[in-house]
Amino acid sequence: MPTLRQLEYLVAVVDTGSFTRAAELLHVTQPALSHQVRALEKAVGGTLLERLPRAVRLTPMGRSVLPHARAALADAERLQAAARLTAGLDGGELELATVYSVGLGILPPVLRAWRRDHPGVRIRLREFAHNDELRAAMTAGQADLAIGTPPPDWEGPIRELGVEEFVLALPAESGAGERGSVALADLADRDWVHYAPGNGLADLVDEACAEAGFRPRAAVRTEQTAAAPLLAAAGLGPALVPANIVPLGFDGVVRRPEPPVRRPLVAYTRTRPDPLSAAFVELLARQACLLPPHVAELIAADAQ
Repeated sequence: MPTLRQLEYLVAVVDTGSFTRAAELLHVTQPALSHQVRALEKAVGGTLLERLPRAVRLTPMGRSVLPHARAALADAERLQAAARLTAGLDGGELELATVYSVGLGILPPVLRAWRRDHPGVRIRLREFAHNDELRAAMTAGQADLAIGTPPPDWEGPIRELGVEEFVLALPAESGAGERGSVALADLADRDWVHYAPGNGLADLVDEACAEAGFRPRAAVRTEQTAAAPLLAAAGLGPALVPANIVPLGFDGVVRRPEPPVRRPLVAYTRTRPDPLSAAFVELLARQACLLPPHVAELIAADAQ
């Protein structure tokens, strides 16, 4: 199989018209250059250059091979340029994987800031319903970086991002009292806005309610994380949602559950992060908003 070095030597000999000048240009000895050209001829199965007393001439096979040699060298140069761009955070592609709620509540402002600072980097986002699916996808090499809850028994690097807080979304006429928090046990007899089976948030709601001593009865189950607070505000029942997915202008009531419901979030990779992944993790750690100001204001207003 011809090597890039051999192709480079062939092109240099053709362009300079001389083995001697080509050797000087490439800073190699003439015997070394001649050896590599002969090795190339052996690899392709024929003579590429005709050695004349004072010149070098391409053979018919040489004329056929030369365009491909130039193309291969140009492709190699483009490859190196792309690698340099990626290392400098000016180009390339970053593949992210996360769960639906994080993709909805946390990533949009982070991606906006990333796009502003690194417009030449393409982002490919893969979203999953459950953190177990996210971990499996990351293990299978389907992304460069995963963002979710801490994966059990993970051997690669993990970066802690903080603790995500969950809140209760209720209709304005909730009858939940005037306190700043609501005991989950006080909602045991309500019909709930729940999540579809297979959604990781369904497990979280079931576990939180089980700790409060009851099993939530679903009035409706949604596959869309963003729909849960809206359905709760519409009066279908309480919903336990990540604080960061409550929309601006939410016309329901937002309360902290008692006991609190929280989950840690991390970013993780299989091996040491490449420059793009490392830079994105740093931005994510700085800008991830786990409790948006407008939700904090709603909680404070409902506590008064």
